[in-house]
Amino acid sequence: MNASIPLPDEGKIAEMAHPCVLCFNSNDPSGAGGLTADILAMSSVGAHVLAIATGTYVRDTAETFDHMAFDEETIDEQARSILEDVAVQVIKVGFCGTPEILSTIAELCTDYASVPVVAYMPTLSWWQDDPIEAYQDAFLELLLPQTTVLVGNHSTLWRWLLPDWGSDRTPTARDLAKAAAEKGVPYTLVTGMPQGGQHLENALATPLTVLVSETIERFDAVFTGAGDTLSAALAGLLAMGDDLEASVGEALGFLDGSLDAGFRPGMGHAVADRLFWAQSVEDPDQDVEPADSNATAEDFSLPGHQTRH
Repeated sequence: MNASIPLPDEGKIAEMAHPCVLCFNSNDPSGAGGLTADILAMSSVGAHVLAIATGTYVRDTAETFDHMAFDEETIDEQARSILEDVAVQVIKVGFCGTPEILSTIAELCTDYASVPVVAYMPTLSWWQDDPIEAYQDAFLELLLPQTTVLVGNHSTLWRWLLPDWGSDRTPTARDLAKAAAEKGVPYTLVTGMPQGGQHLENALATPLTVLVSETIERFDAVFTGAGDTLSAALAGLLAMGDDLEASVGEALGFLDGSLDAGFRPGMGHAVADRLFWAQSVEDPDQDVEPADSNATAEDFSLPGHQTRH
């Protein structure tokens, strides 16, 4: 007879040990960004990822050659199948490939209007001008009205949200947040704002104020996937129940740790190490005790695992 063993989370929908994030993004075979970044970053902060593959990049660690999108019906079937089974706390949207897929995701977000949406606009310089324009127009008109927090690099958001910017000064985080708010976005997280010399600013802003701001030094290495890592960590932290400002602060700290521990698996750009927190640091001055020849099975039991970094 098969006995049913209750799981620790069984029946705990409202206070789930690992809250769930529905994540739309493309597969990245280099592991630098895409679904790989989402899964590792969200898992690191304690969330469970419901990954919806919207397509796949054709790329290596140095450059993106192409992108192949899935059809929108496949995207919709993936998402609605899991949504009928699992309650989600946050929806995260990365790169989706086509205006048609964005339309499908926007309709789904409308159907689940009570779930906050973290949307990331990546740099699309690897793509051709016409598909970039069509994709960004669809994102602007269809997805931004459903978005709770928009995440993007300063230069990318500037070219996209303020293409007719006529001032001699560089637009601030508040300027970009105001442009996003005109489409219904209450919060905008802007990264990589130049501060002169070797410093950059990251800021969470509304049209009226800057809620979180940090200044960092530029990294010497060129990284791919930093935006996916940051937006995924933010989505996971929000799902865990942290408030927005605290979530942004911790997500920025998580990104900093991931980049600081970055590595170069191929001949191209460096890749963020989203599992930096799990790496043990050995003290060379620490004495190593000799193995106990009378060790028992209990001596080899695994310690309790804390999922959140």
